[in-house]
Amino acid sequence: MSEKRLELVRGLGPAAAMAMVVGHIIGTGVFLVPSAMARATGSAGLVFLVWIVGGALSLFGALTIAELGAAMPEAGGAYVYLKRGFGPMWGFLFGWMNNLVGKPASISTIAAGFLIFAGFFVPGVRTPIFTLHLNVPFTAHSSEFVFTWAQPLAAAAIALVSFINYLGVRLAGRLQVALTCVKIGAILAVVVLGFLFAGKRAPSAQPFLPPSLNLGMLAGFLTAMVGALWAYDGWIDLTFAGSEIVEPQKNIPRALVGGTITVGVIYLLANAVYFRVLPFEAVASAPNVASETVRAFAGTRAAAWITAAMVVSAFTTLNSSILTGARVPYAMARDGLFFRVADGVHPRFRTPSGSIVFQAVLACIMVLTGQFEDLFSLFIFVQWIFYALAVASVYGSRRKEPDLARPYRTWGYPVVPAIFVIGAGALTVNLWLARPGRSSIGLLLILAGLPFYRRWQGKNAKYDGTESRA
Repeated sequence: MSEKRLELVRGLGPAAAMAMVVGHIIGTGVFLVPSAMARATGSAGLVFLVWIVGGALSLFGALTIAELGAAMPEAGGAYVYLKRGFGPMWGFLFGWMNNLVGKPASISTIAAGFLIFAGFFVPGVRTPIFTLHLNVPFTAHSSEFVFTWAQPLAAAAIALVSFINYLGVRLAGRLQVALTCVKIGAILAVVVLGFLFAGKRAPSAQPFLPPSLNLGMLAGFLTAMVGALWAYDGWIDLTFAGSEIVEPQKNIPRALVGGTITVGVIYLLANAVYFRVLPFEAVASAPNVASETVRAFAGTRAAAWITAAMVVSAFTTLNSSILTGARVPYAMARDGLFFRVADGVHPRFRTPSGSIVFQAVLACIMVLTGQFEDLFSLFIFVQWIFYALAVASVYGSRRKEPDLARPYRTWGYPVVPAIFVIGAGALTVNLWLARPGRSSIGLLLILAGLPFYRRWQGKNAKYDGTESRA
């Protein structure tokens, strides 16, 4: 008689699910990207339009994924939807790239950002420990590798948050709720105080809306859209932990849709106060527009609190990214389509302990070697291809499984998913044109997973393309 497999527990309630969406999406983008968006578009009105269009596109994706998440509340999220909508190979390729490059590199980037912002208060974290001068083989070029205290400290942050997630999903969920409340409170405080205490700003040389439109503005709009969609990114990640959400048929749609709308409103309010306090030229030239805004109406000392808010924001995103990211390799390993080390549930804590450790080790290696930024940039192009496929899988799901219980159905189907797929397709084309070399490497990394898929599929006779359910 075979031993019964341990299952993950449904320990994320409605508040935690909402915090997973809102706290994960709001990273550092709302503090940093408005200046780049202003430079790209040339007017405040177009910046707001970019935020609205980017938010609407993200909402259309969330509306669609909400149907799949409510109907298939399993660990793995997009991995599950792709394998059931298009076939197991597509789910595997998503997970292959996500597990080995995308999520570890993303976690490393967030942890490094956390230490960069913390360096404002503790400048010593940027102190070099040693420097290596490396010669590139077969060329006359050399590169310099600087190892600072920020790298081991970022690895320590990854290890700490991974350990918290190892101890239980309820603990990680409570931490996410608390940190998200602090994050939102800090942003709303800037908004309220900015409107109450800002003096009359200097007039801007740029009108709110451009007097006419041209192709150059369209190119700038598309460039700014990349920044906006990066700031909105993360709405899909909640579904990776679908098997641990309480009453997923209700809470997944509510968190995805409600959380994405909440983030959009917060972003618009934040940008409204930026342009209320600062002239357009100051917004466009500010390296940290949120800090410049607070400095303008409350002084330099108060601006430091924005940096503290960015530290909390990065830590919140780090927690949610580690929690959700570990569920994809776990789900694949259960299907026999990934390394066995990622399989298994801790008998006491009921967490995917092997997957959490596997993910943490990869992320720490990346952050210690400093290679995470290059790897993450390779993943961005491919990521949006899989976003489009995951949303499009709703068509395959309805065709292949017409009798599947769907507690929530996509509002505006089939138009809403189609709009998202077209928008995501346009973005991937834009990314390809901007960085054809990196985009091609990203595709090759995906194709490198095919031999592993064939090997694991051949060895795993029990795999039938669906996750076993408790």
